[in-house]
Amino acid sequence: MILGARRSRRIRIRSGELSFSATLIDNRAARALWRRLPVEAKASTWGHEIYFPVPLELASSKGDQDVVGMGDIAYWPPGSALCIFFGKTPASRGEEIRAASPVTVLGRVDGDPELFNAVEDGQVVRLERDDP
Repeated sequence: MILGARRSRRIRIRSGELSFSATLIDNRAARALWRRLPVEAKASTWGHEIYFPVPLELASSKGDQDVVGMGDIAYWPPGSALCIFFGKTPASRGEEIRAASPVTVLGRVDGDPELFNAVEDGQVVRLERDDP
């Protein structure tokens, strides 16, 4: 491995018959999530966002943001929860996708994030490593 090279970490998100792949970026929160996989929890919905508790207790970081992109996966420090954004939330202004409060972006869903519309409140979501 080349010194300083970053390894791409891919995860699989499953809920019912649905299965999604995602790629994590290389930051402290994403590495912490990777170490704790697999994770399974019941999802809650908030507009076009699903979120669920994860076994992380990380403080906010200076790079946290309120506005995120379509398909972003983020850690929400106040709720120790993972959020998956696939459209506008009740906090959105105009066409933006806005979290309830600042989140740490961990990665992005590969493919069409709007498919998360099929995940219902209370449905079990499982995250696991998607090693090649």
